[in-house]
Amino acid sequence: MIEDRLSTHPPSPTAAPERVRTRAVESPLVRGGLTIGAGIITGNILGFARVALTAYLLGTHRRADSLAVAIGPVDALNVVLINSMVFAFVPMLTARAGAERTALFHKLNRAFAFVFAALALAVAALAPWLTRVLAPGLDPAYYSKSVNILRILSLSTLAAGMAAIHSALLYTDRRFAPSAFYQASLNLFTVAGALSLWSVLGIYGFAIGYSVGAWAQLLVVWIASRSSLRGGDLSECELHWRDLLTRPATIVIYAVSLALNITFTRAYATQVGPGMAAALDYCMRGVGVPLAFLVSPMSNSLLPEIARLRSQFRLREAFHLIDRTIALAALAAVGGCAFALVFREPVIALFFQRGSFTAESTRLVSAVFLGLGPSLIGWSLLELTSRSLFALDRPWLPLFAAAIPLVGNVVFTLWMHSAAPEMIGVGASAGLLAGFLFLFVLARANRSRWLQEG
Repeated sequence: MIEDRLSTHPPSPTAAPERVRTRAVESPLVRGGLTIGAGIITGNILGFARVALTAYLLGTHRRADSLAVAIGPVDALNVVLINSMVFAFVPMLTARAGAERTALFHKLNRAFAFVFAALALAVAALAPWLTRVLAPGLDPAYYSKSVNILRILSLSTLAAGMAAIHSALLYTDRRFAPSAFYQASLNLFTVAGALSLWSVLGIYGFAIGYSVGAWAQLLVVWIASRSSLRGGDLSECELHWRDLLTRPATIVIYAVSLALNITFTRAYATQVGPGMAAALDYCMRGVGVPLAFLVSPMSNSLLPEIARLRSQFRLREAFHLIDRTIALAALAAVGGCAFALVFREPVIALFFQRGSFTAESTRLVSAVFLGLGPSLIGWSLLELTSRSLFALDRPWLPLFAAAIPLVGNVVFTLWMHSAAPEMIGVGASAGLLAGFLFLFVLARANRSRWLQEG
């Protein structure tokens, strides 16, 4: 038996490549990347079904506006909470093991349960005022519906935040599958809620399905995370509550600043005319899908490599890697944007023009996409550059850059004060591009100093 294991027979010519492929497939990082990619694809397929159903049932009528102005901001808020929790606490949890990790997880759970519950209650209590701010031009006949939808959706915020903490724990063990399908769960339950409740509750079925989907996802990650907990209690965690609560602050400020750019555009759209806010949300699907495929896979593979190079003081190699990634993303974003702008009207008609979504709806959404579509370029490049600088522990430039799209959008939109559908998204697109250029130029200007410090 020993002789058999020590046999010196030369391997076949294909053995080495086969072993490389086997090791690659068995690598936790590769498996994690494939799992996350599968989650993105599934989520976007179901997201398309959700938008198609919304278009079929609501079109670009005032009812669609009442849903868009409520679900859009809550969706953005939940994404901010998820990204902030994951980016802030995965490194902290990874640095610990066993009972110490469990103790930190329990402390995070207790601290942020109060935060997320208070946030959800605040959204529900302030829903009338928030609706006035988020949709100042909404038809008064649909104001109460939007308030009720916002209150139903506020339940999802508590679930999304708590699920993010459980996901952070799962990521430390490189268990990506339970969390990878979060967006798919939301979209699946939203579609199911709308279809099953449409004849009884009408538009409220969308909101109920969305919130149920968020709680279903929390249940999935809660069950999955049980096996990762090993003893530990609060007394074993040496970190103060204040340190835990302030940890995600930088990421929250950055993410909120970017989210407010589209939130302002949606609010302005309600003042332009009926159906504009809904048209903007349909266009966001056309921007959001390629944005997810551009940013998520690239950043998932880029950030760990940048962090590794930084820990080895190989900053020059890290900067070269960032430059190549940004160049590749720029080519993809410009090419994808050009294709989408040229073929926007026939594609929209092919996928959505049925039911309540008429030919007039197609023309309206196509016109809005003409101004919003180019936001893909600045948005994707700004996100990739910012995440790279976060990985290099250079957070201040991304923080300043994230404020530029909102400021530029507000100034441009109020200055133009145009009611043309084509102009609604121009301020958002121009602001994102300006934010990226600001970040890119200052990052290049500071590169020599960072290399010396490194």
